[in-house]
Amino acid sequence: MPKAAAWDEAEASDIIRRHDGREGAMLPILHDLQAVFGCVPPAAVRLLADALNLTRAEVHGVVSFYHDFREQPAGQHVLKLCRAEACQSMDGERIARTFLDRLGVEWGDTTPDGRLTVEATYCLGLCACAPSAMLDGEPIARLTPASFDDILREAGR
Repeated sequence: MPKAAAWDEAEASDIIRRHDGREGAMLPILHDLQAVFGCVPPAAVRLLADALNLTRAEVHGVVSFYHDFREQPAGQHVLKLCRAEACQSMDGERIARTFLDRLGVEWGDTTPDGRLTVEATYCLGLCACAPSAMLDGEPIARLTPASFDDILREAGR
């Protein structure tokens, strides 16, 4: 995962300006901001709200609604564990809880060493291979507690 740039208001303003006049610009701007800064920080929410003539609450509502946006940068690796019904029916919740407890983190947290962020996702389309996950965009099917040793090795932990 590429390293995020430090917050730079001028760069964020330039990103927003590139979408000037574009209909439905909020989501593309949010994606671009997160691609550069690794997250959508509160300062970016303020800039975007001003540029689109929206309230900060409206922009924050979009950021907090979509699971792909985050307000803090993720770790070097991102593990998304599916919490949808098919994965739940295959003991995914118990397996996920065991892993979270093993790492000492909760959903959305990053390990203290900054190497791994664990996020919930709701359906990866691997229902026939449940429970499933995605590490840095690569799908992992048929998770077991033993799968996490491989995931941790891949994440350099």
